[in-house]
Amino acid sequence: MTAAAPSAAGRVGLLRRQFDLTWPLFEYHLERLVPEDFLREPAPLCWTLRRSPEGSWVPDRADTEPDPVPVPTVAWVSRHIGWWWNLTLDHARGERPRERTEILWPGAAEPTLTWLRFLRTEWLAHLDTLTDADLDTPAPFPWPDDPSHTKAHMPAWVNAELMKNAAEIGQLRLLRAAS
Repeated sequence: MTAAAPSAAGRVGLLRRQFDLTWPLFEYHLERLVPEDFLREPAPLCWTLRRSPEGSWVPDRADTEPDPVPVPTVAWVSRHIGWWWNLTLDHARGERPRERTEILWPGAAEPTLTWLRFLRTEWLAHLDTLTDADLDTPAPFPWPDDPSHTKAHMPAWVNAELMKNAAEIGQLRLLRAAS
């Protein structure tokens, strides 16, 4: 005997509960970050953010994934979170997705913590608008033009990506604290 499919509120609720399980883990590490954590390079092969001549922060990146993959700094991971979360929100709202260079990292410590917490608030406001019909429509991001991925997949992906990035930041913080 198989269980009935969850209701729309149940599916949205499940995605929200999964997010609410992930966010406190992330917040645990965010609360304990110190300014020195952000740009500390944990290995010789490292990706970080560097000041441009204009003063903005520019992430190290490559068009194809390098082998071996560089170890990121907390700054790089936090900027990465802000990048994918802003793009996800743009797509979810039906807005023009910003270019990679339009999403700027605000800087170490409090500016970044405020930015990430703001994105959390914006994301939860979006989740509160979802209906069963919405969850069953094609996802605009991160799988454009792939009808096999629905809008239900998008918040599940956000939850997984956030959990992975929270663990990365946590591990980098712990390594610095233990050094």
